[in-house]
Amino acid sequence: MLRVGLIGCGAIGTILARAIDSGKAGDVKLAGIFDAHEENALALKRKLECSCIVACSFAELLATDADMIVEAASQKAVREYGEKILRSGKDLVVLSVGALLDENLLGDMLKAAEKSGTRIYVPTGAVLAVDALKAASLSGVDSVELITTKPPHALGVKVTKKTILFEGTAEEAVKKFPQNINVAATLSLAGIGKKNTMVKIVADPKLKKNTHELKVKAACGNFQARIENAPSPDNPKTSYIAALSAIQLLRDISGRLRIGT
Repeated sequence: MLRVGLIGCGAIGTILARAIDSGKAGDVKLAGIFDAHEENALALKRKLECSCIVACSFAELLATDADMIVEAASQKAVREYGEKILRSGKDLVVLSVGALLDENLLGDMLKAAEKSGTRIYVPTGAVLAVDALKAASLSGVDSVELITTKPPHALGVKVTKKTILFEGTAEEAVKKFPQNINVAATLSLAGIGKKNTMVKIVADPKLKKNTHELKVKAACGNFQARIENAPSPDNPKTSYIAALSAIQLLRDISGRLRIGT
């Protein structure tokens, strides 16, 4: 059985914890939960049937018998705790993927993982064709373009018509929209990097679902993918499928059959 610790007890953390608690996440046990605001962790614990520990500090979470820690909090949490988790001998699942576009941070985390024999996992998240992009990268990729369109409230803006809020690189997009564009970071890591992955972010009042359109040109072929995601029930900035993707990752890790790269 895979034992998991959770950092972040907000919308996505709650979905993950309840999936583990119910058995939906596979052969996984919740060892402990931690949130910078302890009341969030206590509120989540009341929704669970398991006897997991509510850690009062990160150190207490790290001291549990968890094999793996899932970060569902923020880029700040990745920067503060990521390397420590890996050095402790525990694997790490990163949901706030934008943090990994910091080359120094990622380098330090990879060194820690290599030294301790641990691994860093990044779920596919809310965008399609990550597997295809990873495979295409072996042949050479010429261009990657992501167009993300969301309702204005999901992007924290007020507009009355369809408005382009940003056009630029994934590196710039993640800095300007850290809570909205983790998909750009995931694509950057899977493909041609943060400076060459191009992103357009659009607010559309007529839209009810978060939409991601991916266009890739590669030596092995060109492909496009489009997904219309329902927002997370408790956080419109995040697509519901992002949490489901993390749940499926846990199922893959703890299971005996893995489909896809």
